[in-house]
Amino acid sequence: MVEFKNRGDAMRVQAKQLVLDFMQDHPKCQAAAEGMKQAEIFRECGFGWGDYPKATSSSQQYWIAALLQELAANGKVARVPESKSWRLAVHSI
Repeated sequence: MVEFKNRGDAMRVQAKQLVLDFMQDHPKCQAAAEGMKQAEIFRECGFGWGDYPKATSSSQQYWIAALLQELAANGKVARVPESKSWRLAVHSI
């Protein structure tokens, strides 16, 4: 069973790197820019599976909230207080 946890851990590392790469590449996500909403980051990174009964796109993106919070705790991204959008942290450049 450890194999599955390790594979899940590796997927989370890859997902965080994908989000960081996307944010570093997108003009709206730069440290001095307006930022981007969590749902938009989720869709642009290809994490959505489409709408299904009891698994709408809105509910699928709950896990990215934790991903962004972890990146924020590590000083990589920051939330814009006024708009609640996300962008790269100033010192992560």
